[in-house]
Amino acid sequence: MAPRLFHFSDDPAISRFEPRPVQVAAERAPDMDWLNGPLVWAIEAAHRAMYTFPRDCPRILVWPVEGSTEADIDRWMGPGRPAKTVFVEWAWFERLKTGVIHRYDLPPETFESLKDAGMWVSRAPVTPLGRETLTDLPAALAEAGVELRLVESLVPFKDVWASSLHASGIRLRNAQGWLEAGQPLRAVGR
Repeated sequence: MAPRLFHFSDDPAISRFEPRPVQVAAERAPDMDWLNGPLVWAIEAAHRAMYTFPRDCPRILVWPVEGSTEADIDRWMGPGRPAKTVFVEWAWFERLKTGVIHRYDLPPETFESLKDAGMWVSRAPVTPLGRETLTDLPAALAEAGVELRLVESLVPFKDVWASSLHASGIRLRNAQGWLEAGQPLRAVGR
């Protein structure tokens, strides 16, 4: 049985999601090129915090997985053992505090799991079951068990992908100095 699925958008009036290609194609394994094609994307409820941000906000989320070491947890997540930690640049904090996004509840019937950080896709159009407007994004992150850490730059966190934690980088092309540092545009791992 599929978990509860969501799609996040800054558009409050989506009555039907039509499959569409991604805006920035990612390098994919040869048999996975179809993921750049027309799809409707969703995230399962357990990973909703990955998209509880203004659309273009660059962020890196980390969380322990089976086999994560105490040293990596201490280094990247610090004390308190949050379920997830997200790093966001200070330059985005005001937009995060004042941002409004809409969380659409999607029926799971046409979706298939990518078995990667809670991501699901549908090749068919999808009519949402409902919509909730989120106006306090930091509170929504806290409610999801995510500790928000504000940093000057995300570039010093590039090595987290070499750790034993799961790390997801989203909209990194918008991070200060990310492209100049020669970092990949999309980074999801472990």
